Amino acid sequence: MSKKRDLIQILLIVIIGMFIPFLGSIVITFGLDITNLDNIFKIGSTFGWFLLIFGIELGVVYLYYHITNKIASKELDKYRPK
Repeated sequence: MSKKRDLIQILLIVIIGMFIPFLGSIVITFGLDITNLDNIFKIGSTFGWFLLIFGIELGVVYLYYHITNKIASKELDKYRPK
């Protein structure tokens, strides 16, 4: 498997794994009834905003990783025998 595919799979597992504790904490904190359709929409909307903010954070981390990787590769190329 490629590095990027492994990373994507791990991130998807993490995101799915975050929903269960998120759901539990929202239900307990705000006393929402998950059988009420309106409450399910509130929970879904809140989780959607959470994922959007989390996605922006992941994008910044990926950008940082990509930039530092390029810088490190250039530095290593200086020391490789030609």
